[in-house]
Amino acid sequence: MTPPEDKKPGFFSRFFGGGKPEEPAAEATPATEMPAPVEPPAPKLSWWKRLSQGLSRTASSLGSGITAIFTTRKLDAETLQDLEDILIQADLGVEVAARIVESIGKDRFDKTVQPEEIKAALATEVETVLAPVAQPLVVDGTKKPFVLLMVGVNGSGKTTTIGKLAAKFRAEGRSVLVAAGDTFRAAAIDQLKIWAERTGAGFVAREPGADASGLAYDAIEQARSEGRDVLLIDTAGRLQNKQGLMDELGKIVRVIRKLDPEAPHATLLVLDATVGQNAVSQVEIFRQVAGVTGLVMTKLDGTARGGILVALAAKFGLPVHFIGVGEGVEDLEPFAARDFARAIAGLDEG
Repeated sequence: MTPPEDKKPGFFSRFFGGGKPEEPAAEATPATEMPAPVEPPAPKLSWWKRLSQGLSRTASSLGSGITAIFTTRKLDAETLQDLEDILIQADLGVEVAARIVESIGKDRFDKTVQPEEIKAALATEVETVLAPVAQPLVVDGTKKPFVLLMVGVNGSGKTTTIGKLAAKFRAEGRSVLVAAGDTFRAAAIDQLKIWAERTGAGFVAREPGADASGLAYDAIEQARSEGRDVLLIDTAGRLQNKQGLMDELGKIVRVIRKLDPEAPHATLLVLDATVGQNAVSQVEIFRQVAGVTGLVMTKLDGTARGGILVALAAKFGLPVHFIGVGEGVEDLEPFAARDFARAIAGLDEG
């Protein structure tokens, strides 16, 4: 049987060696020994598959609770309260949970309903909350360079997210400069340098411990002199309750605005979904200090409480530009409200 032909590699395969593998050199095989069969490469999963798998823990938690409630019971006050508790446990937030329960119970009260009906209604309500914030990140070509500042707490995935965004911008044909503004960690500088080399982006850094605001200033001047389309500036992870570190972040923003009063043109807060409700205080503080304009949610595949994104959307209304469900460069994708809502409810793509 002839193995299937390899598919043409996508944009990101060119950066990360995803093309057709080289054929191994032939070796002499004894006449009595048959060569091992060649296994065809595993089919690449679609974004929907990766998203639904990434949100499977949240969907399983919600789905098992919904099934347990509605398999043998009518939709009455007690079942609605149980449903609200499940939604709150998934970190959708008290206000959103109450809104969803009210909507679901409006036309179904005192009726026997099936779990799948409740899941479909849940998906509809979640999509309603998320649709206004599902906005793509628009790079304004008249701003050159378009300065994008990345902020967030330790371990949220900022540096990796910058690398993935650099890959996406390069795939769109944009000229990119990456600035290693996390001067506290030599490892972060090295990691970002590797991403820059892989994606063909320019790279600027200083020695560990250097002044981060000074680096940001130099990076803008270099991006201008080189005619770069996009400048991605990394920053050190900092807890939102550490005033000194937050003051330093404020200084970085002020220094950037000395060169360009409109910059940074976008400030993205990278949030780790596994922190749950702690993400609320992160958004509050970083928005005050750095003027956050949009969110990136990572590590949704590592939690059963992915509903926190719904709670953030309802509370702050900030655009959600990207979500991540894995470590691969293609595991960070633009946020789509319908896909997320159906995946979190455990439904098919539809």
